Amino acid sequence: MGDRLKGKVAIVTGAGSVLPGWGNGKATAVVFAREGAKVMAVDYKIEAAEETKNIIDKEGGECITFRADVSKASDCQKMVEACIKKYGRIDIVHNNVGIGQWGGIVATEEETWDKVMTVNVKSMFLTSKYVIPHMLKQGGGSITNIASVGAIRFTLPNCAYAASKSAIIALTRDIALEYASKGIRCNVILPGLMKTPQAQYYNKDAWAGGDIEEMWRRRDAMCPMGRQGEGWDTANAALFLNSDEAKYITGTTLLVDGGISQTIRSW
Repeated sequence: MGDRLKGKVAIVTGAGSVLPGWGNGKATAVVFAREGAKVMAVDYKIEAAEETKNIIDKEGGECITFRADVSKASDCQKMVEACIKKYGRIDIVHNNVGIGQWGGIVATEEETWDKVMTVNVKSMFLTSKYVIPHMLKQGGGSITNIASVGAIRFTLPNCAYAASKSAIIALTRDIALEYASKGIRCNVILPGLMKTPQAQYYNKDAWAGGDIEEMWRRRDAMCPMGRQGEGWDTANAALFLNSDEAKYITGTTLLVDGGISQTIRSW
């Protein structure tokens, strides 16, 4: 166990995993706990959050769970209140909730656009809205938001997803600059192609007609390093940004993409 987050209280949303394996949120919750944070693992599916908690418990860390749909204001408010009641403060909020949706501008239904924007962007607006007053009272805090390299680079036609991830960058910047003088930092992480359960869940049909191994092979081949990233790569970036080592970093967009955003290769 480390101490880079010793004494800190962290909320991690999307802390479960949609399929077996290590997603960004699950890995981040475990890494935070390993570094001394008291973690509230939040997920829409409480059993997924409980699975993460069980891992942390077995490793000797501290974790509580909370079931929330963070696209709803009432759930976000209750989540923050529950964390304050339990621990008295919130030092870190890691916003990891997001959904994928393939489709170009004509093919995308209005309902799909609204759902993606609500889950991917409104959720981060709401968690921040309800946690920031508490961070102000305690003299500071750190927020990290998960976007995607798709915010700055065309992948396949997925207009709603790309627009939502770009919006997260703008939201992060506004939070960072509004509260920079008040001790609250806000940064955004842009993962590239990641070999995670969520990537499998949302992409299996779009990439290789349901052939999972072929999908992974194609995605690996597109990466300059010859392989995709893992949930641990995103988690370690989040650990740095939420630690005191990053105390002079705010409003930053951190790419965790193995260099793929710097290529001109077609996806």
